[in-house]
Formats: sequence, C-alpha cells, structure tokens
Amino acid sequence: EPRDPKIYLEKGLEMRKWVLSGILASEETYLSHLEALLLPMKPLKAAATTSQPVLTSQQIETIFFKVPELYEIHKEFYDGLFPRVQQWSHQQRVGDLFQKLASQLGVYRAFVDNYEVAMETAEKCCQANAQFAEISEVPLFYVYIAFFFTALLYKPVDRVTRSTLVLHDLLKHTPVSHPDHPLLQDALRISQNFLSSINEEITPRRQSMTVKKGEHRQLLKDSFMVELVEGARKLRHVFLFTDLFLCAKLKKQIGGKSQQYDCKWYIPLTDLSFQMVDESEAVPNIPLVPDEELDAMKIKISQIKNDIQREKRANKGSKVIERLKKKLSEQESLLLLMSPNMAFRVHNRNGKSYTFLISSDYERAEWRENIREQQKKCDFSLTSVELQMLTNSCVKLQTVHNIPLTINKEDDESPGLYGFLNVIVHSATGFKQSSNLYCTLEVDSFGYFVNKAKTRVYRDTTEPNWNEEFEIELEGSQTLRILCYEKCYNKMKLTKEDGESTDRIMGKGQIQLDPQALQDKDWQRTVISMNGVEVKLSVKFTSREFSLKRMPSRKQTGVFGVKIAIVTKRERSKVPYIVRQCVEEIERRGMEEVGIYRVSGVATDIQALKAAFDVNNKDVSVMMSEMDVNAIAGTLKLYFRELPEPLFTDELYPNFAEGIALSDPVAKESCMLNLLLSLPEPNLVTFLFLLDHLKRVAERESINKMSLHNLATVFGPTLLRPSEKDSKIPANPTQPITMTDSWSLEVMSQVQVLLYFLQLETIPTPDSKRQSILFSTEV
Repeated sequence: EPRDPKIYLEKGLEMRKWVLSGILASEETYLSHLEALLLPMKPLKAAATTSQPVLTSQQIETIFFKVPELYEIHKEFYDGLFPRVQQWSHQQRVGDLFQKLASQLGVYRAFVDNYEVAMETAEKCCQANAQFAEISEVPLFYVYIAFFFTALLYKPVDRVTRSTLVLHDLLKHTPVSHPDHPLLQDALRISQNFLSSINEEITPRRQSMTVKKGEHRQLLKDSFMVELVEGARKLRHVFLFTDLFLCAKLKKQIGGKSQQYDCKWYIPLTDLSFQMVDESEAVPNIPLVPDEELDAMKIKISQIKNDIQREKRANKGSKVIERLKKKLSEQESLLLLMSPNMAFRVHNRNGKSYTFLISSDYERAEWRENIREQQKKCDFSLTSVELQMLTNSCVKLQTVHNIPLTINKEDDESPGLYGFLNVIVHSATGFKQSSNLYCTLEVDSFGYFVNKAKTRVYRDTTEPNWNEEFEIELEGSQTLRILCYEKCYNKMKLTKEDGESTDRIMGKGQIQLDPQALQDKDWQRTVISMNGVEVKLSVKFTSREFSLKRMPSRKQTGVFGVKIAIVTKRERSKVPYIVRQCVEEIERRGMEEVGIYRVSGVATDIQALKAAFDVNNKDVSVMMSEMDVNAIAGTLKLYFRELPEPLFTDELYPNFAEGIALSDPVAKESCMLNLLLSLPEPNLVTFLFLLDHLKRVAERESINKMSLHNLATVFGPTLLRPSEKDSKIPANPTQPITMTDSWSLEVMSQVQVLLYFLQLETIPTPDSKRQSILFSTEV
C-alpha cells in the first residue's frame, strides 16, 4: 500500500529521537568507564612524588595518555546533546555536535598509537603490584589498575566502532531534506575512514588469547545460564576467562546503585573436567516443569505483548507501558528459568561438581569446545584480592547485558519470523572415516533454542545422502542451527558426560533467517561449513498468513481436502480409512518412538502416502509398513490440516474458544461436552477415535516423551484452526508483530481446548443414539 509520506516522515523523526536517547544512555556508560579509568590517576600521581612511588610519573603519563582529553571531548558532547533531546522537536538539529565529535578523532588516533605501550606498561605494573599487594596492606586502588585497565583500555576503540554504527542508524531516520543530513553524512565519512585505518592495527592485538604467567586475563564468552542448586533453579551469569570459569549472580540492586556481581564459585580451567571425577557421585535429578505451566507462561507473555501494543496504539501514558514491560520481563525471566532441562555439568578435579540446565545441545557443545580449546593453552594463578577485583570487573566486561528477553530488544529490531520453514537436509561431505551419521535442527522461539527435527541415521558412510525434508513451525525465530552426530550403537564407547550417555557431535553450524532473503517463497540452497564438514541444505519460508489457509480440494475424489462427511459416506465408514490405517500402523510400531507426532517426517514420504491414499492405492498398507513411522504420523496430521473445514467445524469454533475460557469448572464441563456432542456424526466419531489413540500414546510418555500436553500442542491447531473466512488473522497484516501475538493467543486457546478433552477420564454421552455410535464396532 502507498505510504503516507507525512506519517512516514513523522515516524522517521520519532525514530531519530529514540536513536538519540540510546546514544545518550551509552554515552553515560562510556563516561563512567572513562571515569573508572581515571579514578586511580590522582592518588598515583600523589604517590609518585613520595619516597615509595607505585608508578613513576613517566609510567603514569604513558598509561593515562589522552584519557583525560577523551573524557573532556565526550563530556562536552553529552552536555550538548542532553538538553536538545530533552526539548525535542522535529526541527531539532544535532548534526553539528556529531560533526565536531568526528573532527576530534585525532585524539583517538593518538590514543591508539600509544595503546600498545600503555597496555604493556599497565601489565608490568600489575605484576609488580599484585605481588606487592599480597605482602603489604596497599590501598586497593593500586591493585585496581590490574584488572580494570586491561579491560577498560579497549573501551575507546570499541566506542568509535559503536559510534559509527549509531551514525548509520541516525542517518537512516533523518530525512534527506533535514539540515542535519549533510552534517551527519560528513561525520559518518570521517568515522569510517578512521575506523578502517585503525582496524588493521587493533584486530591482531585482540586475538592474543593465551595466558602465560603475567599476560593479561581476558573474557572470552559469557551468558546467562540456569544452575541447579539443591534441586532449585537459579539464574546465573557465567563468565569464561582465558584461565578460569566463573559463576556469578547479580546482586539485588538497592536504590539507583549500578549493578554488581557476587562470585558463587569458580574453577580454574586446569582443574575443570566434563567427566565425573567420582563415579559414585549421585547425578542430581532434574526437576521438570510441566508443559502446561510453561504454556501458561507463554500465554501470559503473548497477552502482555498484546496489551503493550494496544497501549502504544492508544498513545497512553508511558507509566502504563512501563508497568506492563516490568510484568513482561518478570514472565519472560520465569520462562527462561523454568524451560531448560538438558544437563550441562562441570566438575572440579579437586572437589565439587556443578549442574547447569540448558535448552540447546548446540550451546552446550559450544561451551565445551571453547573451554577445551582454552585448556590447551593456559596455566593459572589467582589471589583472593584478584578474585574480588575480577568479580567487580564483570559488570564492565560482560558482553551479554540482558537476559535474552524480547523486552530487551529494540523496537526496530526484527521480531523474527512467524510461519513455516521447510528445510531439506541433502547431504554432507568431509568426514574422515565411515560412521553412522544423523543431523538435528534447532530454531529459537521465545528467546531460547529448541530441537525441532532429526534425520534418519545413515549407516557406515563418509558421505551421507539424507535428502529429507522437514516442516518446522517458527515462532519469532531468527536462526536455524544444525548439529551433526555420530550414532553410537556400542554402549561401551559412549561418552559419559553430564551423567548421561550421549552421541558424539561431529559438527555444528548455523544460518541467520533473513526475512528479506526468504521473502520470495522459493527454495534457496545453502551450504553450512563446520570444522571440515560441509552440509548441504535447502530452505523455503511460508509466512503464517499463507501457510494456514485450508485449501478445499477442487476435485471431490480422493480424501485430502475433501469434507469428512463426503469421504465417510463414500467409504460407508464411520471413521475415514486413512485415519484408521495411520492410527493402526502407529499403534503397531510407533508408540515408543521418541517425539512421535512432534518430530517431522520426511516430506517426500508424506507426499507419496498422500498420493496413494488419494487414488485409493491397494498397496498403501505395504508402503506404510516400509516407511519411517514419523512419515505416517505426518500424513495423519496433514490429512486433518488439509480438511476444508476443521474437525471441530467453523461454526462451533468460536463457542469452543469461549467455553475453554470459562473459569467455573462445572459450567466449563457442561459447555464443552454439549458443544462436542453437537458436532456432526462423522466429525464426532473420528475425533473420539483419535482421542482414544492419543491417550494411549501419552500412556507411554516415559519412553516416547509425548505428554498429553505435547500432543495437544501438535494437534490443537490442526483440529481447530478455522478456515480462512472465519479466522481472526488478517489476510494481509499491516502490523505483523501484533498479529503474531493475537495469533499466538489463538493457537494457545486451540491447544487448551484439545488438552481439556484429552484430560477428561471419560466422555459421558447421554443420548442413546450417540451411545450406539461410540460403541459401534464398525469403526
């Protein structure tokens, strides 16, 4: 639709204000970093004139070279920008401030040229003073240089990189006609030239990662993780340094104080192991949170997001939005705390073991790799003073500042993709020796990664050709990850890590799901390289509005896309033949298949079965007996998904949705059962036949990992989603984000309806006519 230029312009200018507010916030942080850097300068200068100088005047001059000037330049920039953003109007100009800042990059040039010497000098002084600190009661600021320096001296270099990115953002939202435009363009040009000249010099230095005695310690990786402490889940922030693994917790913030960390424990990398040190040590049980509870949280999250969007549109006061955002943050943190259930254990060779819970095998493998890599090249020493310093410096060093919540995403950040991603895993090359290989696919939704599909095991090969297609539902996803495993059939050879036997990861890789690139709905081939192995994939994305249309079949022969009443009448059956056949085959050999109905079947197999059922092929049962059971489960789901009208009918769908929302259990039961019994006969009988089968699947939950709730999640939308004309989902949504949230709520309500019936012990059928249907053996 054509954009209204006036609205578009105002939106851009509004964005300018948000970008500038972001700049102010980061300038404040940067100034506090520079202040931290300058803090020891005065006392050191004072000590330099005494008989016991810690550093000579020359060393002080070298270490602090140009830092006071940088502080002044940025203080002036901040003091100039702050009042202009406070008194904001669309005509407000800020270009002159950015131009002046860019013109002072010469000071950074001098800082960078001196950077190496400053680092070396700081390190030498640190070594001397670290020993000094142990034997005498030296005021802490002497030791203070040791850690903050090596970390903080990067800050100015990072700052220029950051400012250049911010200038890009600002230009993007500044109309060409605005007087700021040429000034910002000029500032960007100067910054980019400066950056390209210093990047070549700085990059190699940042790569020096080895820690021999006396070299400086660096942070390699950090992230939030859930630790299991005496059966309780605790949110931790873990830091991997060049020579140790540190687990910290964020202290409660009192008043406006800046955040601080408390060290819970640490393990020197030289003592860290993933194998259990003491085999007799009991592996802690992981307390699983019922899926229903996790879903209730997701529903709450979607509802709050909906409310936030509504308030934004209504232009209500920011107080209401702030309150909602706080609620959202609490719910999302809770979900992140409760959802992971894969153990990641680290053991200290000299003592304790610790258990983290993680939701993705990819991340678990990444942590292990990074730690093992670092263990090859480090030795270790740490005094208690240094530990305290290190923990304090975590606040400044951390790279992951926010728990990965959507609340922490910027408004203009991509909300991710909603819809279906078809992935074909073609083949892989580059394996050194023959083995049994399979792949799994993970995508992110609600801020964390989950395993979505698994290929079959290709036996004894160095070049597996899977050629399997999977359909994966995306909920706000931005990344597709692939892991390649060696299936270990010999139990003796399995690696014992995390207290469980695991197949070996041969490689892993990921691709960003770029909405722009995936827009054209065609297959796109891609190759993912992972330590010597290359996996060939094709991906195709269908957005939600297209993927969910129920398409009535044009021909009235066949069974897919044909009304259920026509099929049962033609077959003279109470339940369509396809439903009976699939259920029978799954009950014969799929009841103990892990993730049955959740794990995607191979798309080509499903299409072959669909075609066979459509032409009433007599060999269909032979075909089925030779196929992977996930393909049969996939065919059954596809049949229900392609019905021109949902099994629960378009007419009754709104009533089911209202019934499930009733809070009085008695009223709810009466309403839901009456609605169910008003379904047309073939729909009702087919549903009850399927319901009994799904209950039997859930009875084997301990083996197949499919709870009633998991099954409701898979089948709810398939059985209830109305056809296009009745759906609340707009055909061409102008606001994809709000659509996604109301959509999520709709899906969750569909899941709840099915779960309700699955959880009922029996379905009372008062009417004698119904009785005869249910207990008719002709099904």
